[in-house]
Amino acid sequence: MMNKKYLIIVLFGFINTFAQLPEGFVYVKDIIPDIDVELRYYTSNNFIGIPIEGYKTNNLILTLETAIALNLVHKALEQQNLCLRVYDGFRPQRAVNHFVKWSINLNDTLNKHIFYPNVKKRFLFSEGYIASKSGHSRGSTVDLTIIDGNSGIPLDMGSPYDLFGEESWIAYEEISKKQKANRQLLQEIMLKYGFRNYPKEWWHFTLRGEPFPDTYFDFLIK
Repeated sequence: MMNKKYLIIVLFGFINTFAQLPEGFVYVKDIIPDIDVELRYYTSNNFIGIPIEGYKTNNLILTLETAIALNLVHKALEQQNLCLRVYDGFRPQRAVNHFVKWSINLNDTLNKHIFYPNVKKRFLFSEGYIASKSGHSRGSTVDLTIIDGNSGIPLDMGSPYDLFGEESWIAYEEISKKQKANRQLLQEIMLKYGFRNYPKEWWHFTLRGEPFPDTYFDFLIK
């Protein structure tokens, strides 16, 4: 297995970068140089309203297998003059712990009006929008959307990224035909290349057969 991974790494030309990460992880830009990355938890543009612990830079990190599958998605979209924009990939466990600590203070609702206007903060865990253990920390889960290849504008998915509520559910019907078509395009192309979706978040996908299904990593994104 290691010999196979080593060969793939050499072919992609990022062996020096790979050595800086835990075994099995890569900087996705080394495989998909033109992928659009906007790690929201590196910024204050998120449901908490401040940068999240563990995010030291806007570098997208994923397991090697996930990055390779994502490259296939990206190339397929390019045939339609479309691209991927990724909002989150590997998420350190300390970032998830930050979410948990934030949830205890029910009065801290700085960005409620943007990200969870119709869900009470105390229900964010019980309703499945936040968890104390996240698939992101296993390194094979991504949050993403599709953008126009010329303008860089995201396709209209009927709700913004990280909006916690029924509007973001895959089965939500109260959106336009075009918004449904955009969601369907994202779902179909991700499924085609080996990803499965989380039904309450149209943007959330995990690689089937992920290499670390039981391990939650906690290294810094830097």
